[in-house]
Amino acid sequence: MRLVSFSTSAIPQIRVGLVQQEEVVDVELAARALNMSPYEQMLDLLDHQEQSLPMLQAIVEKAQGRLFSAVRTFANLGAAHSLDAVQLAAPIPRPRKNILCLGRNYYDHALESYQARGQERPQGDAPVIFTKAITTVNAPYGQLVIDPALSTQIDWEAELAVIIGKTGKNIAEEEALAYVFGYTVLNDVTARDIQDRFKQFFKGKSIDGYCPMGPWIVTADEIPDPQNLGLRLRVNGVTKQEGHTRDMIYQVKTIIALLSQGMTLEPGDIIATGTPSGVGFARKPPEFLKAGDVVETEIDSLGLLRNEVINV
Repeated sequence: MRLVSFSTSAIPQIRVGLVQQEEVVDVELAARALNMSPYEQMLDLLDHQEQSLPMLQAIVEKAQGRLFSAVRTFANLGAAHSLDAVQLAAPIPRPRKNILCLGRNYYDHALESYQARGQERPQGDAPVIFTKAITTVNAPYGQLVIDPALSTQIDWEAELAVIIGKTGKNIAEEEALAYVFGYTVLNDVTARDIQDRFKQFFKGKSIDGYCPMGPWIVTADEIPDPQNLGLRLRVNGVTKQEGHTRDMIYQVKTIIALLSQGMTLEPGDIIATGTPSGVGFARKPPEFLKAGDVVETEIDSLGLLRNEVINV
């Protein structure tokens, strides 16, 4: 299933939608029509996964019962919309907690990062972990705003994001994928000059709007192996990154197990799993985003982000 957070011109409040073909079914209205408990927001739906998944499946079956047309099934309720007629927010528009992130989790990106900074790659058996503030979250087609007085080195990072679906602590690696609700596309946009100035990742990663996500959550049952996904990023149609999740240093199941050691993971937690090589600061000469650029971030089976860069 593909789940979105969306609004319309008639209903500006963000709601949960279920994407069927090129249509979006309003989950709350459809659930009420089926005499089932409605869930208006994505976090509410994630908090009640045992009840919400059967409800979603019932909506899918009802929609498919009419020649695969959700519009024909739910149109009289005002519960179905053409996908191109709605406004998509990030699937979780405002997470409860900071986004958990891994740095240098692809071999080639780790190498290019150290080489660009004239450093030797350290030896170790633990990942680089940092967070992004919740105010970084941006819509899948939202604008990326550059303030030249703040930063002139805005970089891109295409990443697979994991959405946690149930509470867990000290999770065993072999059980870790059972805690995943779904996956989405994420661009870990970074102000490199700020990152270098503060000698750590958080501030340069946490500029408002510097985490486009979406366009939807694809539920875990449709992605049996998260280590079998190609990902790529283009700027103005030119491919800058092209990698594959099989090349992660720490796989998704390992990441979840490591993060959960002594720390409770909860429904709605978002984990950004790192980026492949091809980032701007490591290029020769370095490349950074500027007003007028269009950034497209894409992962197989998960969808595409498209974000225009503008000046403040």
